[in-house]
Amino acid sequence: MRENDMLEKEEIFSKVLRAGRRTYFFDVRATKADDYYITITESKKFTEEDGSFHFKKHKIYLYKEDFSAFAEILEEMTSYVLNHKGEEVISERHQKDFKKEYSSDKAETQRSSFTDIDFDDI
Repeated sequence: MRENDMLEKEEIFSKVLRAGRRTYFFDVRATKADDYYITITESKKFTEEDGSFHFKKHKIYLYKEDFSAFAEILEEMTSYVLNHKGEEVISERHQKDFKKEYSSDKAETQRSSFTDIDFDDI
């Protein structure tokens, strides 16, 4: 079988979920026996100090015999989180416009330790 034919066979059905620095890929693939299974890949972007970047990927293989139990547990877990914490994202790191704020005590301390220098004074 040619490489192109194998790629076409593997890419049966796909969906992508972009979520900030993370991207999730959901793919239906085929086994050699032409049975289907699902892969879920998390790809996370990391930026280096020099501006270059790389991706770390983690993959889960999910086979038909596990679909029902997997879906049941996933539903149970997501319901638990939403019922106990609601849908609002409270983690500061997940907010796109996040800016670290200091309490007024810290801000006051920082302001008092800062000396404003005019270049004409030098």
